[in-house]
Amino acid sequence: MLILTCSTQLLRLEGILRKSLPSSLPVYGAVMNINRGNPGNYEVVVDSWPEFGAVLARCRAEVPADDCYWNTHAAFYQDVGAYRALLETPGCLRWDTAFHIIGLQDELAKVSQAMAGSRGVELEVSEYYCYQHLDPRTMPEPRLESGVQVTSLSPLHVDLLNKTWPYGGNARSRAYLADLLERFPHVCLQDAAGQPLCWNLTDQFGAGTHGYTLPSHRRRGLMRAALTFSARRAQNRGFPSYGHTATTNVAMQKVQQELGHHRLPGLCRFILHNPGLACK
Repeated sequence: MLILTCSTQLLRLEGILRKSLPSSLPVYGAVMNINRGNPGNYEVVVDSWPEFGAVLARCRAEVPADDCYWNTHAAFYQDVGAYRALLETPGCLRWDTAFHIIGLQDELAKVSQAMAGSRGVELEVSEYYCYQHLDPRTMPEPRLESGVQVTSLSPLHVDLLNKTWPYGGNARSRAYLADLLERFPHVCLQDAAGQPLCWNLTDQFGAGTHGYTLPSHRRRGLMRAALTFSARRAQNRGFPSYGHTATTNVAMQKVQQELGHHRLPGLCRFILHNPGLACK
């Protein structure tokens, strides 16, 4: 196992992962962020270099062990045997704490299931569709109602984010959302009084996350506009425009399809490895 710290190596890895899109998307987004100031405080481990069979983007050791929001890793493999060997390497993962592994390849969950079973670790696998827009310049031009403006959220809005996020509602999630606001791009549509109506955040993997419209302001085209602004801003920064959508969220799926997003084959899996620590 090697931790890549050299900027030349990390830039080379970014180029290799770009050629493996879309299956490498979460790791690719993490590496792009690392190469542009590392706002997520992440690092990359590989089984070998310069030829590698597997890569894992993980948070650095200073992240609290019980923070299962930041303690999320993205994985990509070219050889599934190398991937399992990487995870089994001492020091690669902390099996005594709760953590997620996310990725777009089918074998990721199978490897986790095999390894977790031998360690007495419980798994919870959540599956999402992954949507990507290949050229946001072709998206329909947003039309905003009078008084609606494109702006940013402030730290004062964190409680609202935490309350409306399906995975939030606790102190850890609140701190995580506050970090996302501070460290990564986001889009918010507000009314003339400065009240948030709709927003879309970006996470440490360059993916759109927590897209939400207040119930009383739905069916006004606000999410269509927010997704368009977010996609174009990602493109301007050189990042891919993509995100994960719950398989049951038909409304969001329809909006993305109408805007020209493509649903990628297969599923993105968020694999929670939980030895008993709860996300509280």
